[in-house]
Amino acid sequence: MSGFSSVVSAFSEEQVQRLTGITAAQLRYWDRTRFFAPSLADENRRRPYSRVYSFRDVVCLKILNVLRNDSKVPLPHLREVKDKLAHLGDDLWAKTTLYILNKKVVFVNPETSQKEEVLTGQAILQIPLQVATSNMEMAVRELWKRDTSTVGKIDRKRGVAGNKPVVAGTRIPVSAIKAFEEAGYSVEQIREQYPVLTEDDVRAALEHGKAA
Repeated sequence: MSGFSSVVSAFSEEQVQRLTGITAAQLRYWDRTRFFAPSLADENRRRPYSRVYSFRDVVCLKILNVLRNDSKVPLPHLREVKDKLAHLGDDLWAKTTLYILNKKVVFVNPETSQKEEVLTGQAILQIPLQVATSNMEMAVRELWKRDTSTVGKIDRKRGVAGNKPVVAGTRIPVSAIKAFEEAGYSVEQIREQYPVLTEDDVRAALEHGKAA
C-alpha cells in the first residue's frame, strides 16, 4: 500500500480548521445553509463529532478559504457559482481551475478553452504581459517626444507647472530637479528619475537662477 493511500481520509472539524483556515462557525454555517456539507456527516448534527470531512472536502475547503476569506468573494456569488457549475459535481472547487477577477469567479470553459466569468459567460480579455509591456514602453516614448532644439534650455509658460520655470519641451519643474540635488542625487541619478532629460537639461536646471 502506498504512503498516500494509507493517509487518514476522515477529518474532524478541528482538524479541518487547522488545515484550511476556516473557522468552526463558518464551517457550521456553510453546512447549515447547504453551501458546503461534510461528505461523511451524521444526519443528526447534534451528535458529538457528527461533522466528519473527507480528504476531497478538505481540498475544496482550502480553495473556498482563498475565495471567500482571503479574496473576499461574496458568499452569494459563490453560491451562484456552485449552482452554475453543479454539473461538475460536489468537488467542483477542487477539480476546476478557478481565477478571481474583481471579486468574481472566472473559470476555463472546457468547450472554448477560454477564461470566462462563470455566471455571465463573458470572455475575459487576455493580453500577453510582454505585449502589454512593449505597448506601454512605446506609449511612454511617444509621450516624452520633444523638440531637440529645446535641450539644455529653461522655459516658463502660463498654465504649465503653475507658471514656474520648467525644462524646455517638458513639464518638469526646475525646482524638482534642484530638490533632488539637495537630497544628494548626482546628475546621472536625477536623469534616472527623469529619463527624458539629457545631462545638459539637468545642468541647465541646476544653474538656473544662480546668477540672479
